Amino acid sequence: MSQPPKFTTLGCRLNAYETEAMKELSQEAGLDNAVIVNTCAVTAEAVRKARQEIRKLRRENPQATLIVTGCAAQTEPETFAQMSEVDRVIGNTEKMQPQTWQNMAADFVGQTEKVQVDDIMSVTETAGHLIDGFGTRSRAYVQVQNGCDHRCTFCIIPFGRGNSRSVPAGVVVDQIKRLVDKGFNEVVLTGVDLTSWGADLPAQPKLGDLVMRILKLVPDLPRLRISSIDSIEVDENLMQAIATEPRLMPHLHLSLQHGDDLILKRMARRHLRDVAIRFCEEAKRLRPDMTFGADIIAGFPTETDAHFENSLKLVTDCDLTWLHVFPYSKREGTPAAKIPNQVSGKVIKARAAALRAAGETQVAAHLSAQQGRVHQVLMENPHMGRTEQFTEVSFAAPQTEGAIVTTKIIGQAGQQLVA
Repeated sequence: MSQPPKFTTLGCRLNAYETEAMKELSQEAGLDNAVIVNTCAVTAEAVRKARQEIRKLRRENPQATLIVTGCAAQTEPETFAQMSEVDRVIGNTEKMQPQTWQNMAADFVGQTEKVQVDDIMSVTETAGHLIDGFGTRSRAYVQVQNGCDHRCTFCIIPFGRGNSRSVPAGVVVDQIKRLVDKGFNEVVLTGVDLTSWGADLPAQPKLGDLVMRILKLVPDLPRLRISSIDSIEVDENLMQAIATEPRLMPHLHLSLQHGDDLILKRMARRHLRDVAIRFCEEAKRLRPDMTFGADIIAGFPTETDAHFENSLKLVTDCDLTWLHVFPYSKREGTPAAKIPNQVSGKVIKARAAALRAAGETQVAAHLSAQQGRVHQVLMENPHMGRTEQFTEVSFAAPQTEGAIVTTKIIGQAGQQLVA
């Protein structure tokens, strides 16, 4: 008896978006009795978890065809091709092409090679497969960019995603119009290096141009949100939108990575500590209710106690609220893996814990400051929604999923506000 394909997604929001696209492609091709794992390559630990998940899925699905794709499949296809549990390894470009799925659905025996992974650096266009409605019923994610032109010394992702490619503004606007027509009240723009959007398009528009164009041409869109950005690339129009557009949500997730100038240089980041602090100060001046999330790496090679203290201090200097703390793990194939003076695992763990504790203190202060305030809360389910700053709010009485509810904050419970 045939079964529809089963999908497992590891890693980032963009992977989750692409899984939704693959579901459509595989269904259109008529693929069945298959298990597809969409992998992440951000750390060596992520690859280990992918292998672990593949073994588990093979035990649970002994008769299915097991297909591995995603960034780890792109960067080290041989690792997965050598696993006895794996039938097919598909690259990041191939996974978004209808023909790939049609070939596999037609005849698994002799029709396709075990490994289909081309040179991602030769790809010059974003995948044309746009999906309408990925996410919750309240919020939709729109991929506007893929790949990265930068080469941070700790990062393997450009070799999994390729160089930066942008979706043209007109295509993005048309998709968002369709999403609004379907009833979505919030759209999130996503990408691998979002602030590089437009550099490869005619006239080289900036992300701020795209944001302003969306808000102008889709007046019925209640809320627009942008995901992780690199503050060094933020343009004047984006700052203008922050200052003047209430429909642009006051929450930015920043790719900061560290708070010490020497470590930032060794990471090959393009900003220094003071630049990050000035950006946060200016964004808060333009939009006083702005909150920040940030990625910070603990224990990068050569990081001393003094270097780490600068990262810890950055949490309050930039007034960061939501931290994504990454304990550094050596990633073969990256320049950082070859740097002498690697920090011990015990020290990395302790520093990551200290950063997380600092983040929890910041969250507590943010939650406390919201008491008695009125927020517009987008309901993700009948009893939980999120404020403009992406803070969770719990409701005792059920609300309409997908609706924007005006409510007063009366308390807090754990890391949630209570309405």
